[in-house]
Amino acid sequence: MSLEDDPFDYQITKSGMLLIRRGGHTVMELGGKKAASLIPRLGRSDDSDQQLLARATGNYRHGNERRSRRP
Repeated sequence: MSLEDDPFDYQITKSGMLLIRRGGHTVMELGGKKAASLIPRLGRSDDSDQQLLARATGNYRHGNERRSRRP
């Protein structure tokens, strides 16, 4: 499933927490220094938001995965 089919969504709370959602479910809550460094970078463009959120959650492809070969 790609980011285009199932994009991340986020919400910034009054207390400075960053709630990251995907598929209608909260997948991660960030607070403190990590949230403070990520929040200003969000909102610049849609593509970069998706990449930033994917990297924050650890849910992205590294480029070295191999597909299984089925005979």
